[in-house]
Amino acid sequence: MRIIFMGSPSFAVKSLESLHLHHTIISVYTQPPRPAGRGMREKVTAVAEFAKANDITCYSPSSLKPVNEIEKLKQSNADLIVVVAYGLILSQNVLDIPHFGCINGHASLLPRWRGAAPIHRALEAGDEQTGITIMQMEVGLDTGPILRQLPTKIKSNDTFQTLHDRLSILTADCLLETIKSIKENRIAPLIQPEDGACYANKILKSEVELDLRQSAQLIRNKIRAFSPVPSCWLSLTNGKRIKILEIEIKIIDSVLPLGSLVLLNDQKNPGIALSEKKVLLLKLIQPSGKRPMTGFDFLNGSNFRNGDIIWNDNNG
Repeated sequence: MRIIFMGSPSFAVKSLESLHLHHTIISVYTQPPRPAGRGMREKVTAVAEFAKANDITCYSPSSLKPVNEIEKLKQSNADLIVVVAYGLILSQNVLDIPHFGCINGHASLLPRWRGAAPIHRALEAGDEQTGITIMQMEVGLDTGPILRQLPTKIKSNDTFQTLHDRLSILTADCLLETIKSIKENRIAPLIQPEDGACYANKILKSEVELDLRQSAQLIRNKIRAFSPVPSCWLSLTNGKRIKILEIEIKIIDSVLPLGSLVLLNDQKNPGIALSEKKVLLLKLIQPSGKRPMTGFDFLNGSNFRNGDIIWNDNNG
């Protein structure tokens, strides 16, 4: 197959790498470079880096709507456009260009978690299973016919990063099988049901601040869902913030003041009291402007003591 690949983040690299080994990649389309990091220097996408390292022609238009971009795609004479986490919506004019149309690798079992952040939202919701879907693209957001799906169990210790890495491999494998079926004309598209459809909205900055009044299970799910990026954080009574990177929920015998520092006899790391007679054990955290550290090291470098209220409830 002569393929145009469209993708941007690290999630898409495995798929591009796999397709590059088995097919002809005419060109790659990815998001333009954007400021990133403390110095806010322009950084190219992970897909652009792979394309450059493998001498693949790479384009980074801010839009595919201009006539010259449409003509460029038409002149490529592609059999197929493969999209994985690209970040731009494809118009019908683009979808109609390749002989076999456009297919998309999406990190959920559609129609559940259509949209921008399916891995985060599956973890946050406490889903026990997710997977990947290869679909024939249409103008709607992740609404096209399903070509193939692969499920995977969400493990109790999965974070966004571990699930992201596993699903990226599944997507690459599933794309190869799907393209083989398309080429051999033995694909059977399945129209997506609307029953069970829900949307994985983009992550907002306001969402990653922890509210200790919520249930311990939801707090745990959010920490897993947003680890390591963008990371959940707590506002402390000393005016500082800490990112919460790794935790454990501990059950205790009594109700303690919400947000108070708890030192458990059998634990080296400190905890913070939640509702429901539970404690959020701080195994790995990151204070503002510092490197990640254990909760034990954080406590030793602070003025907090057992029983102190350390959580600043901004809404209380």
